[in-house]
Amino acid sequence: MKQYVLITGTGREMALGFNFVRRYLEQGDHVFACVRKPSEALEKLRQAYPETLTILEMDIGSTASVNAAACKAAEIAPCLDLLINNAVTTSPDTNKELEDFDLDTICPAFNVATVGALRVIKAFLPMLRRSSRTALIVNISSEAGSIGACYRTTYIDYGMSKAALNMATKTLHNSFKDDPKLNILCVHPGWMRTNEGNARAPLDPYAHAETMRLLFEARREDKTGPVFITYEGEAYPW
Repeated sequence: MKQYVLITGTGREMALGFNFVRRYLEQGDHVFACVRKPSEALEKLRQAYPETLTILEMDIGSTASVNAAACKAAEIAPCLDLLINNAVTTSPDTNKELEDFDLDTICPAFNVATVGALRVIKAFLPMLRRSSRTALIVNISSEAGSIGACYRTTYIDYGMSKAALNMATKTLHNSFKDDPKLNILCVHPGWMRTNEGNARAPLDPYAHAETMRLLFEARREDKTGPVFITYEGEAYPW
């Protein structure tokens, strides 16, 4: 069944968000691909899918920008069936230990990685509620957001923002538990070859996007299973 899908963080050809866009387009879905600035890779993809790919410029660090994008989307589609919060940013000091970390750079990272996801959910909630099925929200988290499994001494901003995103997901899951129209998950996607620095990663983003697409469909109506899961659908420690 054709669905309307919105994905944030889709501008980089090698990254997961862009490959989610590809996979859902191949299924015949209508995809809203959200980017902060124009993407040459997305523009090329739109040439192949002119009727089903809508590119939305949206800065998730700005409430006004997100609300404006939601208004545009509502003019094009009757509803949303799936929302994937994939966009993220980090501090320029993310690889540094505390002693060398400029803590004033953490708040901007939180504003996008955590609050930005909530902005998107809030703005698009009316469209999600209009879905004819159970609308699913997926927050792309990370093992770095697990307090129980934490082993790092750096990535302070990234780990904190993902842990906060996990808490936001669980809070919304509690809110949606009695609503048959809405469900929400947060997912550790695994290590992928999304840039040259990840060349040794075991997972290909295009192939992996399909693995996760199938997982999302399997969990769409399941509210009794774990909320923070791996890409294999297994519970991950909070």
